[in-house]
Amino acid sequence: MNTENPDILSARRTIDKEIEALRMMEDELSDNLTQALDLMQNIKGRVIVTGMGKSGHVGTKIAATLASTGTPSFFVHPGEASHGDLGMLTNDDCVIAISNSGETKELSDIVLYCKRYGIPLIAITKNVDSTLGKAGDILLKLPDDGEACPLGLAPTSSTTATIVLGDILAIRLLERKGFTKTDFRQRHPGGKLGSFLTKVSDLMHTGSALPIVSEDTPMKDALYEMTAKMLGCTGIVDREGKLVGIITDGDLRRCMGEDILNKKAKDIMTRSPKCVSADILVVEAIKIMNTTGKGITQLFVLQDKKPIGILHMHDCLRAGAR
Repeated sequence: MNTENPDILSARRTIDKEIEALRMMEDELSDNLTQALDLMQNIKGRVIVTGMGKSGHVGTKIAATLASTGTPSFFVHPGEASHGDLGMLTNDDCVIAISNSGETKELSDIVLYCKRYGIPLIAITKNVDSTLGKAGDILLKLPDDGEACPLGLAPTSSTTATIVLGDILAIRLLERKGFTKTDFRQRHPGGKLGSFLTKVSDLMHTGSALPIVSEDTPMKDALYEMTAKMLGCTGIVDREGKLVGIITDGDLRRCMGEDILNKKAKDIMTRSPKCVSADILVVEAIKIMNTTGKGITQLFVLQDKKPIGILHMHDCLRAGAR
């Protein structure tokens, strides 16, 4: 007797139905997609997304994804648009209106406004012959394959397809614009994404905060430099200003009792210390610190072999990088 879990069977039916809808949308992709992308890429203003109910919730997500990947965008609720928020639209913008059926009454005012003022309208609907389908300057068709909901009522497959269509637009625009990790981080300064994309140049100590002495500096002066800069080390440079070594708290402990104050920095320093460039990610710098046998907590940042900064593990941890 088949005793397979009915919950798992239902889950599989839902997944299969939604995949089927996505495959249908894939088969129906047309040059309209390129036209929509050209429009969204070349407008001077913003991409305004609107929709009612579940389409509105999906539209909010689409607008947020576009904005975070380099295409200025925001969501306008159609109900609020009818009560003053139409003023948010300018002739430099374009509008994406979402309605699975294409007959959402609440969209009528914003659609008429677009027509009256010549604002380009991208319609997302399954019904080409609907009011919205006919009003759109560009139509992006949703699959007309029913919903995963067994009642055929709750928006399920249609909202999944709309989300994916929004991702298609955002990803292709990102690729077209050459959007980089640096660009992405500028729009995500907080949270895990922000910390993951932080560069060494964002956290390193520079200028007068940089602990540096020359090779011939007496150790008493080197100790003063270490104490004053409070980074647990000092870099040692040659006559050309190139980094040749480092003295850390650990080096001091190892050399204690060897008449250390009568020595020079070059006598105590560890030669050829681990260094990084300013443009690498902090997570990469942390990996270097953690995989070095001695478990170092500082890295000098070099440019043309000369120190321009220093990164400390504590700064990385405070910034949330791990």
